[in-house]
Amino acid sequence: MQEAIHLIFRKFFELGTVRQTLLWLVEQGIDLPVAEHHATRRKTVWKHPCYGSVLNILRDPVYAGAYRYGRTAVTTSIGEGRLRKRTVRKPLKSWSVLIPSHHEGYITWDQFEQVSRMITHNSQRCFSSVPGAAKKGLGLLAGLVRCRRCGRKLMVSYTGQEHDKVRYLCRRGALDQGEAKCISFGGTAVDEAIAREVLRVLEPAAVEAAAQAARQKTEKEDEVLRLLSLELQAARYEAERAQRQYDLADPENRLVTGELELRWNTTLNRVREMENRLEEARSRRNQMATPCQELFGDLRVDLRTVWEDSNTDIRLKKRIVRTLIEEVVADVEGSAGEVILIIHWKGSIHTEVRLRRRRRGQSNSDTPVETIQVVRMLALICDDQHIAGFLNRNGLRTGPGNRWTQGRVVSLRNYHGIPVYSEEKRKSEGWMNLGEAAAYLNVASKTLRRAAERGVVPSRHPLGDGPWMFQRADLDLCTLQREAGAAHRHRTTPAGRDRHQLPLELSQT
Repeated sequence: MQEAIHLIFRKFFELGTVRQTLLWLVEQGIDLPVAEHHATRRKTVWKHPCYGSVLNILRDPVYAGAYRYGRTAVTTSIGEGRLRKRTVRKPLKSWSVLIPSHHEGYITWDQFEQVSRMITHNSQRCFSSVPGAAKKGLGLLAGLVRCRRCGRKLMVSYTGQEHDKVRYLCRRGALDQGEAKCISFGGTAVDEAIAREVLRVLEPAAVEAAAQAARQKTEKEDEVLRLLSLELQAARYEAERAQRQYDLADPENRLVTGELELRWNTTLNRVREMENRLEEARSRRNQMATPCQELFGDLRVDLRTVWEDSNTDIRLKKRIVRTLIEEVVADVEGSAGEVILIIHWKGSIHTEVRLRRRRRGQSNSDTPVETIQVVRMLALICDDQHIAGFLNRNGLRTGPGNRWTQGRVVSLRNYHGIPVYSEEKRKSEGWMNLGEAAAYLNVASKTLRRAAERGVVPSRHPLGDGPWMFQRADLDLCTLQREAGAAHRHRTTPAGRDRHQLPLELSQT
C-alpha cells in the first residue's frame, strides 16, 4: 500500500496532471488501496483506479504528514420554498485545524504545496489566468500567450477543413465586456519561431537530456516490476490465508466451507493473474536495449528532426516549452506588418522575436517579400545562376524551405514579372559591380568599398555576402575620384637617411 501511494506522487510529478497519472495507472493495470467502512470494522480493498481517488490522495495533506480537520462546511439556502443544505470545500487557510509535521508523511510539506500549485495551474476554467494543462491541440503556446495591449490571455482557434490551422486571438474583452476587437494573428509561423528558440536553448544539453531520459525509462520499467512483485506477494499471502481458513473450517458446515472455498479460488485466480502480468513485464524489460553514450552522438543534429516529426506527442512539446518559458507577450504592429513576441524565459531572461505577418491571400509557402526584392535588384547585374548562388550563400530559402536553383529563380522571376538579365540593358542603364566601378573611377576596389560603406559613394548592397551595385550616373557625381587624386598629389615622400648622420654603432663608440 505504501508503494502504491508513493507511486501516485512520483507519477504526478513526472506527468504533471491528475488525468495523465490516472491513464498511466490504468494502462499498467495497477490497482489502488481503498478503505471500506463496514458496520463493525474498516477494511482495505484493492480497486481499479478512478479520477476521484487519485485526486483525493494528491490533495489530502495527511499524506504530507499534517493533521487536518474541518476541510468542509455546510451551507444553507432557501430555494423554491425549501431549505437546501450543501457541503462545500473550504480553502486551506480556512480549515478549522491544520498541524504540519504531525506525523511521518509520504512527501514533504513543500512538495504538497507544489502539488497544489500544479493542480491549480492545470485548471481549464475560461476566466482562469493560469496556463492550464497541456492538451492535444496543435497550438504550441496555448495558455502561454498574453496580449501586450490589454494584458489578457490569448485564445486559440483552429480553422481549416481539418481544423489544423492555428490562430491566436485576443477576444476575451469583446466576449465579456463588449469591447472592440484586439489583436489576432496566425499561429503556424509563431509556433515555428518559438520552437526554433527552444531548440537553440536545448541543443547544448540534448545529449545529456537524452541519456537521462533513457535512464528514467529503464527506472520506470524497474519500478513497475517492483510494484507488481509486491502485489504478487500480497496476493499469495491472501491465498495462503484463505487456505488456512478453509482448512480450519468444519467440513460438516457446508455453507461456511462453500463460502471459504469460493474466497480461496478467488485469491488463487488473483495470484495467477499477477504472475502472468509480472512475466509480461519482465519480458518487456528484457527486450529493452541498454542505453549507451554512443547512441546519442548525433542527437544534436537529429533533435530538430525528432521535434518536427508528426508522430512526436504535442503534449510533450508543450511541457518542454512550459518548462523553459514563463509566458510570451504578443503584439501586432500594423504599420510594419510584423508580429512582435517577447519571450519571458524562466530565470528572468527576455528575448524579442519579430515575424513578418502574413497578408490576406498569402500562405506559409510564399517566398518572403525581402527575397523577391533582392532577386529584383540582382537581376540588373547578373544572370539567374549567379543569383541562385548568392541566395544560397546567404542562407536564404524558397517559401517551402528548399535551396535555390537556376530553375527556381526563373520561376520566381516569371511569377512576379521580374525582367531577365540582359547585358545590353545593363550597359544602357549604367549598372556596374564593384570591380567595374573601381576601374571606372581609377581607384582600388578596397577604396571604393570603404567609401560605399561610409556613404560617400551612392551604392546598393542587397545581401550581406553579395555583390555591390553602382550606377554610372551616381559615379559621375561623386567626389571620390577627385579626393583620391588630391591624396596622390599631396602625398609626402618619406624622409631618407642624412648622409652626415653617423651609424648607431659608431655613435655608441
